[in-house]
This record gives sequence, structure tokens and C-alpha cells, in this order.
Amino acid sequence: MRPISKGLRVNERIRIKEVRVISPDGTQLGVLPIEQALQTAYGLHMDLVEVAPEARPPVCRIMDYGKYRYEQSKKAREAKKKQTIIELKEIKLRPKTEEHDFQFKVRHADRFLKEGNKAKITMMFRGREVIRMDRGRALLNRFVEALKDVAVVEQQTKVEGRNMTMILAPKH
Repeated sequence: MRPISKGLRVNERIRIKEVRVISPDGTQLGVLPIEQALQTAYGLHMDLVEVAPEARPPVCRIMDYGKYRYEQSKKAREAKKKQTIIELKEIKLRPKTEEHDFQFKVRHADRFLKEGNKAKITMMFRGREVIRMDRGRALLNRFVEALKDVAVVEQQTKVEGRNMTMILAPKH
């Protein structure tokens, strides 16, 4: 007997007197006693798999259970391949960031956004720079303006302690 996964009962694990049986080609064989259903499945060198245990009587299908599990895992792998993982890339700035450094960081953010990732722009304040948060906010607004054709603001500027953060998402 094969190991069972995902709550499907197979062959001798089905503990009910009568079941509705579906043949491998999809035609209904009707309601049969479990012994006769198992004999039919074994005669075809296949398994009796309970597909709808909540139905009355439960519905069982005659199939190759190993092949069924293989195809299910194959579908799961394909689905996993197709999903995209969006990362959050962080770019750190200071209110006194010079123009060249600013353009360099804008180009990095542009690349991150074009790859499909999100960009978290963090403005770090040190010492007395905290009293001039308007400069930091102006620099973040300039950052957004420079990326307006590829990005949309997902989260507006938010002050957290000595940092001001903003999250940009790629435009679709």
C-alpha cells in the first residue's frame, strides 16, 4: 500500500460499506459495495481513490494513484515557476546628498523598479538635521519627480524616529 497524502483515502483505507464508483475513462459504474469496487480496481491494476468523501455515498474513482500524485506535484512546480517574487529594495539618502550621488541613487531606483521590484527610499537624519525635515521631504519629492514615468508612490512619506521613509512601486 502506498503512503497517503492530503487526506485522500486509497484502497483499503476506505472504510465505508458502499461507494459510488467512477471508472478510469470517466463513466459511472454506479453504487457498489466496497469489496466489489476494490476488486474492479485491482482487476484493472489501478487504485480506488476516494475523491468526494463528503458525498453520500462517497465518490471513488479508479485511477493510477502514483501517476495522479506525480501530475499534481508537476502542476505545483509549474505554478511555482510562474509566480514572481517582488522584493523591497532600499535606497538610503541624507538631506545633504550631493547632486551626482542623488542622480546615481535615482538610476539605481529606476533599475530596481524596471526589474519589477519595489523601492523603499529612506531619508536618514543625523544630529541636528532632524530640525530641518523640510529639506529631506523636498529631496524625497524630487526623487519621486525624477521617477514619475516608471514609479507610483505606494506609501507616502512617513517619519519613524530619525528616518523618513517612502515606498515606490513600479507602474504597470
